[in-house]
Amino acid sequence: MAPLDEPAGGCHGGRETMQAAARAAGKQASLDQLLADYPRGPHDQPQSMCPAFGSLRVGLRMRRTATILSGSACCVYGLTFTSRFYGARRSVGYVPFNSESLVRGQLFEDIREAVQKTANPDEYDTVVVINLCVPTASGVPLDLLPREIDGVRIIGIDVPGFGVPTHAEAKDVLAAAMLRYARTEAEAGPVQRPRAPTNDLPTVALIGELFPADPVGIAGLLAPMGLAVAPSTPAREWRDLYGALDCSVAAAVHPFYVASVREFRAAGRPVVGSGPVGVEATAAWLDAIATAANVGHAERDAARAASLGALRGVLAANPIDARLTVSGYEGSELLVARLLIEAGAEVPYVGTACPRTEWSDPDREWLEAHGAHVQFRASLENDVAAFREVKPDLAIGTTPVVQKAKEQGIPAIYFTNIVSGRPLFGIPGAAALAQVVAAQARGRERFSRMVSFFGAKPAAAAAKAAFVVPQIDVPVGT
Repeated sequence: MAPLDEPAGGCHGGRETMQAAARAAGKQASLDQLLADYPRGPHDQPQSMCPAFGSLRVGLRMRRTATILSGSACCVYGLTFTSRFYGARRSVGYVPFNSESLVRGQLFEDIREAVQKTANPDEYDTVVVINLCVPTASGVPLDLLPREIDGVRIIGIDVPGFGVPTHAEAKDVLAAAMLRYARTEAEAGPVQRPRAPTNDLPTVALIGELFPADPVGIAGLLAPMGLAVAPSTPAREWRDLYGALDCSVAAAVHPFYVASVREFRAAGRPVVGSGPVGVEATAAWLDAIATAANVGHAERDAARAASLGALRGVLAANPIDARLTVSGYEGSELLVARLLIEAGAEVPYVGTACPRTEWSDPDREWLEAHGAHVQFRASLENDVAAFREVKPDLAIGTTPVVQKAKEQGIPAIYFTNIVSGRPLFGIPGAAALAQVVAAQARGRERFSRMVSFFGAKPAAAAAKAAFVVPQIDVPVGT
């Protein structure tokens, strides 16, 4: 391993310095793959939390999976703090280092020892080791770790902030590494069945971290075509990876999982983009799934008949008469905007921190045809400039966007907590999103009066007081 150059100043040395150090230390191939999978925008990359949180989150949500971080102590503290904030109820391993152990190569030996001690088959199926910025730039070779220990799989990945732009895409880094490992196991011989009850129906594997009720709703849409839903990616348990790979079709409902898509394609599975939101997207998505799964016209028409009329009714019952801007870093922003427009909203601007991919093209094309400007790799400055120009009735965005919108007297809601914390797909999604957005958009006049009353300085207090989340009446039985 090559040491970091002294001027780099550790993890604060700057992107170019860190990239150069990583390449010099033997990480050329790894870094090239990350840059190819997750290209940046014109402003370098979006402002967000440490990207490695995405990979950490995937590991922490899986049963019988241990995660070990290798990075600067300040970075590890921030990541573990965030993981607790998001509800993780398990410990995260950490291998500390200093300049001497890093330069002498002792850090790798310490990581290997930690992995050996952690890999207990009675407790774990998998041990994941994540290199953060400094170990990646220093060339710590996680690929030299044993592939397995006593039947426990060992997966080492590099997730540096100078190689992965967003935490959303970092989810894909680990999800794809696990799919690759599971695919080679399945190709070598029999593997475990998923824990959930299975049937003999062909399945559709959903790619993306979804609200828990969404796979159930999508299963209802697919049932008339004789299709079922496979375990989702990222998975909740190792054996679910086999079930996902055994699908008939993979659906990239979150379109930035490019490395995971590559693994499904390597397994010989066709991949479909977009997702079943609103009437038009649902119709197009069902058609695409039917074509990819070789479903007959009668079954496809039955699926359309069972869902599209009900969707029209839900949207008609929950109209949105408002102008909105939509932005976020979850990867579902384009789908959310499509659903809002079908509910009657005007959405001139859609910003996402994620990149444009072939799987987002159907949604981008539809949105642009309906008057929306779609900004991939959107920065905070892009999002703020948009709502200042558009002057929407409601801004949906990240925390800083919401804060700045409320300072301007514009009602705003946080995409991650309010939108991603509800169903999106099918009939439940149409009802839930339309109701919460319509309720908030109707409050603009009241919001403006409160901001005027409190004055400029206490505007944040007025904004907090004006925010009310209504009870959501979601239809059941779908």
